[in-house]
Amino acid sequence: MSAPGSDLILSRMMALHPKIIDLTLDRVWHLLDALGNPQNDLPPVIHIAGTNGKGSTLAMIRAGLEAAGKTCHAYTSPHLARFHERIRLAGTLISEDHLAAILDECEAANGGAPITYFEITTCAAILAMARVRADYTLLEVGLGGRLDATNVVARPALTVITPVSIDHEQYLGDTLAKIAGEKAGIIKRGVPCVIGPQAEEAMAVIEAQAARLGAPILAHGQHWHVWEERGRLIYQDEAGLCDLPLPNLPGAHQIDNAGAALAALRHLGAGDAACESAVTRAHWPARMQHLRRGPLVEAAPEAEIWLDGGHNPAAGQALGRHLAHLPERPTHLICGMLNTKDIGGYLRPFAAQAERLIALSIPGEANTLPAEVTAEAARGAGLRAETAGSALDAVQRIAADDPRARILICGSLYLAGGILRENG
Repeated sequence: MSAPGSDLILSRMMALHPKIIDLTLDRVWHLLDALGNPQNDLPPVIHIAGTNGKGSTLAMIRAGLEAAGKTCHAYTSPHLARFHERIRLAGTLISEDHLAAILDECEAANGGAPITYFEITTCAAILAMARVRADYTLLEVGLGGRLDATNVVARPALTVITPVSIDHEQYLGDTLAKIAGEKAGIIKRGVPCVIGPQAEEAMAVIEAQAARLGAPILAHGQHWHVWEERGRLIYQDEAGLCDLPLPNLPGAHQIDNAGAALAALRHLGAGDAACESAVTRAHWPARMQHLRRGPLVEAAPEAEIWLDGGHNPAAGQALGRHLAHLPERPTHLICGMLNTKDIGGYLRPFAAQAERLIALSIPGEANTLPAEVTAEAARGAGLRAETAGSALDAVQRIAADDPRARILICGSLYLAGGILRENG
């Protein structure tokens, strides 16, 4: 848990706006101006948008740059166990004293004006990163791109757009083209853009925006290619071929994320050693993370327990494919989701892979989908389903029936955060 100083300020910030999400940049520009426009003082920025893979791609880019001797700020969201995870200064998580001081400064500069929690905390992150020397700033978009609070850097060094799929329709639009248009809002005039694998509809929108702004593109399938061959990752672009180990982040989808990270690194001049470090040293929790300690592991010592925070249909498809390629072992799901998500689309890919699903309500989360609703949706997706009162109860129940089970806890980063707080 974080210390009381930052917790109290963050609690006050939650009350500054009646909505959690209200997409506009007006309030952000006003506060940044009051703070002296620190966004203009950031080290060279790599700005990353997309529906899936943003965080993993950022983690690989950071691992590669740090292996090349560069220092990196990083801003990501949401956090899992502690807010401090969102802000990394020159490679180190922000300290409690520094975080409290920077939040306090932003709160004072805002003067009680309406502003969302994400907007004011993003301004705080930008202020902190502008005051510490580093070689690069890695900024992960929170939601969308065009009107996201991170989209305030006039000329980043590079933009990256990972795969775009349907998610957050109530904010970004109800078609893939509309959502891609919002993601493409991070593209800046003349600034190169790395584009990960995209559906044709999304790619057309992204390419059109890049053409309008004269932004050179480095697109998957055109300027770079990546694939798995004989247990190795093969990456090829116009500069040549890289033969690398498979990513240490599990899942076939991480091949594509690694490709985008490698395209970014090679554009920035990174060498072979940095590229290998990108795929072998990246750390990104709650993305098929193998839990090895804590009460859940103790409750099922012979089981294999995994944690993943993916929560949309594309994430479900990626996880389903990954499970299909793992060594044969009875697989049980423990799932909790928010009521804003396409639960049927997320769960359908698991029907052929899982023995059953045990549904949870996410503890302490007002927007949780009730466990019984999740269970009913799972049955509709072809899964045998039941409910439990807690993750520990669910794990104990699975272990009693099948001691050597593979258990995947999934469905929400908010559920994953609670699990890591108790089992990190």
